[in-house]
Amino acid sequence: MTAPARPRRSVLYMPGSKSRALEKAQTLPADALILDLEDAVAPSEKEIARALVCDAVRAGGFGQREVVIRINGLDTPWGMDDLTAACAAHPDAILIPKVNSAADLKRPAEQAPEGTALWAMMETPRGILNAAEIAAAPRLACFILGTNDLVNDLHAAHTPDRMPILTALSWCLLAARAEGIACIDGVYNAFKDEDGLRAACLQGRDMGFDGKTLIHPAQLAIANEVFAPSETDLEQARAYVAAFEAAEAAGEGVAVVNGKIVENLHVANARRLLAQAEAIAALEAEAA
Repeated sequence: MTAPARPRRSVLYMPGSKSRALEKAQTLPADALILDLEDAVAPSEKEIARALVCDAVRAGGFGQREVVIRINGLDTPWGMDDLTAACAAHPDAILIPKVNSAADLKRPAEQAPEGTALWAMMETPRGILNAAEIAAAPRLACFILGTNDLVNDLHAAHTPDRMPILTALSWCLLAARAEGIACIDGVYNAFKDEDGLRAACLQGRDMGFDGKTLIHPAQLAIANEVFAPSETDLEQARAYVAAFEAAEAAGEGVAVVNGKIVENLHVANARRLLAQAEAIAALEAEAA
């Protein structure tokens, strides 16, 4: 199965307790916005943030950007009230933190209104080990990798090649692809380090992630560029589709493009890239 073509190249966290940040989010070139009630909000501001975020979502103005509310854990003093308020606001999705098993999504799945999907933060060792069952949970549309928490829980180190967590990243990708849901890479903390961000985005793209979570608007341009199909990719995709359709019309099961065999799987991926490019173009045209 393949994930939908909806662009999720850039998924930007915005602090829910800052009204100016919520207003600014409506103008940023992000494919998706995570309006955060959890890590970005101090305990003394939790209730204020909940009201600000839910009012902003109800008011709209975010265009075609995918709007997601990250609530606090249901085992915290704020989690259940967050869930109830988020459901009433009808965002595109509700992001559940620190998902350890599919059972953690049962209550949100029962309570979320029609049209509001669930996203899961994959950021604990137990959650990573249970990725396959979590990916199959009802209403779930996306994994978000919480790499900072995961590195901390593993007692590992943040390294440029991310070797300490590559197994976890790959395991989540396998589970997500098996169930046809999206999978978004974790954040890059040094938001002023453009070269480091680009390298991290390239690694995530080559692994198969749909996009990257970001902590600062300055990171948007690089993520949008790296996770979009290049013009070379699109030219090849068009050639594959055209050649394969011509081969099918001639009663043949494979085609040849530039000396390479083109089969069904190559064409399926080519059509996925073309659909992604169309969706990105529509999103960017609406924002222009």
